[in-house]
Amino acid sequence: MSSHEDASLRLHEKHRGKIEVRSKVPLNDRLDLSAAYTPGVAEPCRRIAADPELAYRYTIKSNTVAIVTDGSAVLGLGDIGPLAEITNPRGLTGSLADAVRLCARETRAIALA
Repeated sequence: MSSHEDASLRLHEKHRGKIEVRSKVPLNDRLDLSAAYTPGVAEPCRRIAADPELAYRYTIKSNTVAIVTDGSAVLGLGDIGPLAEITNPRGLTGSLADAVRLCARETRAIALA
């Protein structure tokens, strides 16, 4: 095994993946909590229900992407199955995020929820 392969294994083992999910909103007190969640979240929900395009303004929908794979055609590896493929799409998200921003206007008509 090459030193590059060893380094990759160490990186994946250490971080258990390449992306993380955490809140962008600081929750320091009850007012913060009630504005971000119940009851405050009701107002953005009502606005989105009345105008679905507002989901891009009030939710994470404008800066997310879904990558779905069954692992049957992994570039350079062939059919390795979905479990082995888990590490690959997570690494692609950074480069795909730029591509998604470029074509977001064309894809807004497609519901990916």
